[in-house]
Amino acid sequence: MSELSTDSYKGVRDFYPLDWALMQAIFERLRQTLALWGYEEYNASPLERAELYESKGNEEIVSEQTYTFEDRGGRRVTLRPEMTPTLARMVAHKRRELPLPLRWFSLPNLFRYERPQRGRLREHYQLNVDLLGVKDTKADGEIIVIAHALLAAFGATDDDFVIRMSSRALLDAACKAAGMKAEAARAYLRLLDKKDKMPGADFKVALDAITSTDPLALIESDKRVRAEKEKLMKLIEAFKARGIANVVFDPSIVRGFDYYTGIVFEIYDTDPANSRALFGGGRYDDLVSLFGGEPVPAVGFGMGDVTLVDFLTTHDLLPASTSAPELYLGTPSENDLAAANGAAEMLRASGLRVFINLSAKSLGDQVKDADRRGIPYFAAVGDEEKHSHTLRVKRLSTGEERSLSLADVAAHIRNA
Repeated sequence: MSELSTDSYKGVRDFYPLDWALMQAIFERLRQTLALWGYEEYNASPLERAELYESKGNEEIVSEQTYTFEDRGGRRVTLRPEMTPTLARMVAHKRRELPLPLRWFSLPNLFRYERPQRGRLREHYQLNVDLLGVKDTKADGEIIVIAHALLAAFGATDDDFVIRMSSRALLDAACKAAGMKAEAARAYLRLLDKKDKMPGADFKVALDAITSTDPLALIESDKRVRAEKEKLMKLIEAFKARGIANVVFDPSIVRGFDYYTGIVFEIYDTDPANSRALFGGGRYDDLVSLFGGEPVPAVGFGMGDVTLVDFLTTHDLLPASTSAPELYLGTPSENDLAAANGAAEMLRASGLRVFINLSAKSLGDQVKDADRRGIPYFAAVGDEEKHSHTLRVKRLSTGEERSLSLADVAAHIRNA
């Protein structure tokens, strides 16, 4: 029998402790910021019925990128490629019990079978932030301000990113003004969504195959389209009044999913080293009604962890993180293990993260082991420490040592 490969499945990641500690530091920053806005966290299983996505989604994702299979009961199941349909299903299930408006967020892992590349994997984590139950632009404004606040929470400034904003209502009006029927309009929006990823000449050829008049060329000349633009410009001016100057009108922003009904937006990194869309979202007022009942107005966005980490790395904004314990308790001999365990229990009761040596290594080698593991402090527990209830705590980075009572060790390390 051949040996099993140690490689992970293509397009997914293994998170070793240091890697996962960074992810958790990022997630915690996101959670803390959203808590300030009164948003509550929810979650759900990654398994969903396949029809949930086939009813109202992105045709390319549904047909080419979903992990869909038949379970042992003959049911077609999909590993969730996005969270918004799950959110809509959950809200529809308990809509009579839930007090609107809802301010919810989640940090699920999502799955898409696509070609792994920079910024895209087959599995990733994604922050989803949604406000349901408010129909007017106050909700649109809050969601975009929160998207701005989340990046600012890591130290990003308005010069580091730009928020490009459009509207499905504007795009629909433009397509009607160009005389396009429903199928041609859908084809045009799918093409427009891919514009930034295509050579200009290829886009022009594909556009000419759909329509003789580019709907975006009618924004100023058609009264209805211009009125939709003016609504967006008022919202953009309101952001500026709140001190957010990096929101701009960009009619080419579409977002790929068919369920969007109002504003749509994407946030782009402005650094040439990472010039790409980071995340986006929009309004989807009709999605909940797919499960029956009246529509529930909703607006939100999804922020993938891969593009967020790329952005934070590019701008040197990654939060500090560590997975290492704070104190390594060494043992001069195996007979000292019981005393070390007793000392560790007291220290852990103070909230200190403690690692105990279980090897037969010399104290010198234990110090080296602590340093290799990235544990900043070392103390040995022998006969003297056992009887005096003190520890000689050494800071490995400087060599500084202090003799402390067990009761004072945690405060010393935490306040250093």
